[in-house]
Amino acid sequence: MSSNYLTIESVSGSSEKRVKQDLKFKTGKFVWRIKFSAPLNPSTVNNSNLYVTSLNQTPLRANIRYDTINNYIEIEPLEPYAKNESYLLHVSNKVKSKKGQKLPNDITIQFKV
Repeated sequence: MSSNYLTIESVSGSSEKRVKQDLKFKTGKFVWRIKFSAPLNPSTVNNSNLYVTSLNQTPLRANIRYDTINNYIEIEPLEPYAKNESYLLHVSNKVKSKKGQKLPNDITIQFKV
């Protein structure tokens, strides 16, 4: 049985080598965890700057949480992903650190559960 439950189909924004999988169990409600190297400005962590869409750009409803101690963001869908359908995770360069630094460009990860 394969240990990969999420198929990462493509990554934009020159971040391919930084996208990793560490999955413990398979679920249709896969939660994305994005780790940052610096504390973030919490006002920039929102559904406008971090979101998931279908391939036709229909947004999925999701909860966005920011762990200020470990510097990671979790994006949890409010409804399960459809099996064998591709989705896009969008991370905007409008997410900023507390010092005002931002990602050099937007990141888009195409994936399939």
